[in-house]
Amino acid sequence: MADDTDFVSDRAAPNGTQHLSGLQKSAIIVRVLIAEGVDMKLSSLSPRMQEDLTHTMGKMRLVDRTTMNAVVSEYVDMLEQVGLSFPDGLDGALSLLDGRLDAGATEQLRILARGASGRDPWADIELAPDADLIPLLESESTVVGAVVLSKLSIDKAAGILAQLPPDLAQALAISVAKTEDIDPDTVARIGAALAQQVTDKPVRAFVKPSTKRVGEILNSSTTALRDRLLAGLEGLDQGFATGVRKSIFTFQDIPTRIAARDVPALMREIPSDDMMFIIAANAEEDQPSLEFLLSNMSKRVADTMREDATALPVPSPKQKDEIMARVMGAVRAMIDAGTLTLTSLDEED
Repeated sequence: MADDTDFVSDRAAPNGTQHLSGLQKSAIIVRVLIAEGVDMKLSSLSPRMQEDLTHTMGKMRLVDRTTMNAVVSEYVDMLEQVGLSFPDGLDGALSLLDGRLDAGATEQLRILARGASGRDPWADIELAPDADLIPLLESESTVVGAVVLSKLSIDKAAGILAQLPPDLAQALAISVAKTEDIDPDTVARIGAALAQQVTDKPVRAFVKPSTKRVGEILNSSTTALRDRLLAGLEGLDQGFATGVRKSIFTFQDIPTRIAARDVPALMREIPSDDMMFIIAANAEEDQPSLEFLLSNMSKRVADTMREDATALPVPSPKQKDEIMARVMGAVRAMIDAGTLTLTSLDEED
């Protein structure tokens, strides 16, 4: 039967259901059970099977009673011949035996199941952030650490080694000599176990760290509110306040966080009227940033801005905050678009 047939009948197929595909038979069974009010958990099927079944049901229109009865009869006959059904794969078996195996056996079997899935655990370890791998190397034996360093790419291993305490780095380097006789199965088990540790993390509601989230909120706040909240945070939690400050980017940070070569592109995104009002405000704290921007753009345009700004009234504090918000919004839009990259702050700043 073609997929776009609107009417299914067994008149052209005297052998009953041979003219139907397995998906079409499944669609008929599902439709019959739904009509009978049976609550089926189709979510246990794989996403691909759910998709195929839904598409098939969407293409089928009418099925005559004889064909329906033949499909149902075949399905019932099949069920009557089944004695037991087992879960699909080792993961399914572990779910079935949940609570009946001791923790050690369960953990070992899950490691084996991961290795049998065809996914290379060392690829997961290679892609894991250094911040996740360093605590593992500090807690594992030096032999295990040496295996990890040996399996990582040279650049990745060298970067991690440089971040470890000198004594541990030396011990791991020496232990590499002890890996010569380790068999491949042991290396595979080590990889599977460590990959599970670096990938099995609880799902977090917020991707960004709390300091960055607060910093982004304060970026869009008025100067007075930002300064007041930062002062309060420093009184409550100095470490948290320091992290928030590093996530804040204001107009005053432009000379230290934006490269001179990026200024022309940035100035094309900032309305010239806003720049002239900032010049007209003549605020002492803005002068370094203004000079940095004006000196790294077209001299003719910069001189015109300075001259035109002299004819403008000094903006009120509220107007200036609104202007600064637009300017910093343009900067953040470029950062989000990947057309502007801020230089990193030193850890001790």
